[in-house]
Amino acid sequence: MAGASRFKENWLQPFFHLGKNPISLIGAGLTSASALTLLGFWCIEVLGHVVINPYLGIIFFLILPALFIFGLLLIPIGIYQRRRQLKAAGLLPAVYPKIDLGDPVFRRAMDLVLLATGVNVLIVGMASYRGVEYMDTAQFCGQSCHVVMRPEYTAYQASAHSHVACVACHVGEGAQSYVKAKVNGTKQLIEVTFNTYPRPIHSPVLDLRPAREICEGCHAPAKYIGEKLLVKTSYADDEKNTMTKTLVLLHLGGRDSVSRLTGIHGVHLGHIEYIATDAQRQVIPWVSRRNGDGSSTDFVSGDATGQIKGEKRVMDCIDCHNRAAHTFQTPEDALNRAMAEGTVSSTLPFVHKESLELLKASYSSQAEAETKIKSDLEEFYRSQRPEVLSSHPDLVNQASASLFSIYKQNIFPDMNVTWGTHPNNVGHNSYPGCFRCHDGGHNTKDGTALTQDCAACHNLLAVDEANPKLLADMGMQ
Repeated sequence: MAGASRFKENWLQPFFHLGKNPISLIGAGLTSASALTLLGFWCIEVLGHVVINPYLGIIFFLILPALFIFGLLLIPIGIYQRRRQLKAAGLLPAVYPKIDLGDPVFRRAMDLVLLATGVNVLIVGMASYRGVEYMDTAQFCGQSCHVVMRPEYTAYQASAHSHVACVACHVGEGAQSYVKAKVNGTKQLIEVTFNTYPRPIHSPVLDLRPAREICEGCHAPAKYIGEKLLVKTSYADDEKNTMTKTLVLLHLGGRDSVSRLTGIHGVHLGHIEYIATDAQRQVIPWVSRRNGDGSSTDFVSGDATGQIKGEKRVMDCIDCHNRAAHTFQTPEDALNRAMAEGTVSSTLPFVHKESLELLKASYSSQAEAETKIKSDLEEFYRSQRPEVLSSHPDLVNQASASLFSIYKQNIFPDMNVTWGTHPNNVGHNSYPGCFRCHDGGHNTKDGTALTQDCAACHNLLAVDEANPKLLADMGMQ
């Protein structure tokens, strides 16, 4: 009883007396309102009647929990300020007004306060968990800063990794990685607030974790894959949009049954270092390979002069598969694919030539691109092939819609993202890729060149053939 009496005199009586101030009352109101809103939202969410968009997510998982906690903090702040004011004015009572615990009304009020305190603890814990959980979603990463991340998020949604959460690659495990990511996120938030963010977003991500901590969580680079047949379909710029196919046998290799490292993957599994002198890692004048006996062999570009300065990295998967989850197509590849899938009909005369010109044209915005692509394609057939437009308007409309779809997935004028902004280092047809190192110009001191032997990586089985015999023999044509 003595303990309860001291608690009442030392804590409850001052709390109720000093708590009657505007700041504490505002805090109580904020806490109560946000708590009731959160509880109502969670109940509706449990029933499955809520569709979360990024802005609702920010409100219910970030802003309202923050207001709830802010309201809780205002209560003791108001009490502290009120006490200081009364003390400075000499009005602080030596004995606070008594509280009658025998009063049933007051006891019920106290029960409600204790219950509310318990509920508040649960709300803070649940809100904190849900807030962190929401910030780990791809929706939050890609859509909260809509303009900034739209190019990367659009490419991500079309990638083979669209089911992998952004944080799986961009945030490591453990408290240190989490704190680092949130500090970086705060910096990005400030850039967005003051409109100082880079356009386009810098690539590659300099502080991205090594591939062994990211890619190898799902992929086994040493696994022996062997050979892979790649069939590439292309269309010409003539009236009939002549279709041809190129067959490439890729020697992906890996670690075979006797532990030999072979093929493209195998030979790059050893310890290889390189120096890149540009921000996008496209210019690589120095490469070093560690040999089996522990020695190293250095290959230096003939164009390099003086001391080579730049970023030094240990090569891993991301140095070739640099756009694994954010690939932007070239207009040629995207158009050929659309024509192969039939969304741009190859029966339309000169559609490949005209479509490529429309895709490569300059537009001030995606809205202008949508209007111009449609009107210009229709105008071409109206002036050059009126019979096509009159007999197959559906195919022309479908083609223009497909072309705009290609455009809006790859070009973002407001972020200065256009064709070729973000090079893809897989292969060497559209970008330097493999030729950054295997260009025939990287040599050791004794003149040995870093191999440029095409057959080391692939064999061309057919090049731009209309009907490759091999496909027919394999029953694929």
